Amino acid sequence: MNKKRLIIGLVTLIALAIPALALAQDVGGMRMPIPKVTFDIREATSAKDVALSFQILFLLTILTLAPSIIIMMTAFTRVVIVLDFVKRALSLQQMPPNQVIVGLSIFLTIFIMAPTFTEINNKALQPYLKGKISNEEFIDKGMEPMRTFMFKQTRKKDIALFIELAKLKKPANESEVPSYCLIPAFMISELRRAFEIGVYIFIPFIVIDMIIASALMAMGMIMLPPVMISLPFKIVLFILVDGWNLLAYQLVRSFG
Repeated sequence: MNKKRLIIGLVTLIALAIPALALAQDVGGMRMPIPKVTFDIREATSAKDVALSFQILFLLTILTLAPSIIIMMTAFTRVVIVLDFVKRALSLQQMPPNQVIVGLSIFLTIFIMAPTFTEINNKALQPYLKGKISNEEFIDKGMEPMRTFMFKQTRKKDIALFIELAKLKKPANESEVPSYCLIPAFMISELRRAFEIGVYIFIPFIVIDMIIASALMAMGMIMLPPVMISLPFKIVLFILVDGWNLLAYQLVRSFG
C-alpha cells in the first residue's frame, strides 16, 4: 500500500512539473525562465553589514510587537471596548460583525493618534531613516510623544500605584516615571474610562427594557421575551439620535 502511495505521489509531482517545464520554453518567441529563489546567509565582512543585520532584526522585533504596542499604548483599548458596549446594549449578537467593530476601532484609533504619529515621524522616524540618529535615540525620541499622550490620559492615582508596587522613589516630574510603570497605569486608566462610558451608554437602553418588561407583565404576556419586543425600539432610538455619529464624536472628544 505504501508503494502504491509513493508511485501515485511521484506521478503527481511529474504531472505538476511538466507545465512548469513548458513555461520555460519559448512562448511567442519570448523566453520565460523559471526564477530561482535562494536564501543565503553569510558571515558579515564589514561594520556596515553588521549594522544592516541589526537594523533588520530591530525592524522584525518592532513588527512582532506592533499589535501589543497598538493595544497597550494607543486609544484602541477604550474605543473597541466602548463599541462593544454599544453592541451589547442594543442586544445585538451578530450585527455589526466583530470584524467591523475592530476595523472601525482601528481607523478611529489612527484618527485620534494622528497628531502623535505625525510627531513621531517628524522627530524620530525620518531622522533615523536618514541616518542622523542612532537606534537608541530613535527609541527615545519615538517614545516622547507616546509618553506625552499616555500621561494626558492616565490618572495620577494609577501611576502612583505602580510606582509603589515597583518600590521606587516618588518621581519629581513626568520624565522620572519609567515607561514600564506608565504603560500598565495607562491601561487600567483606559479600562476604567471605557467602562464608565459603557455604563452611560447602557442606561437609556436598560430603561427601554424595563418599560417593555413592565408592559408585557401588565398584559399577562409573561412567556414572551422582553428583549424580542424592545430590540426594535432600541434600534429606532439609536437611529433617531444618530448614534454612530454621536458616539464617534464623543469618543474622539474624550481624548481631548
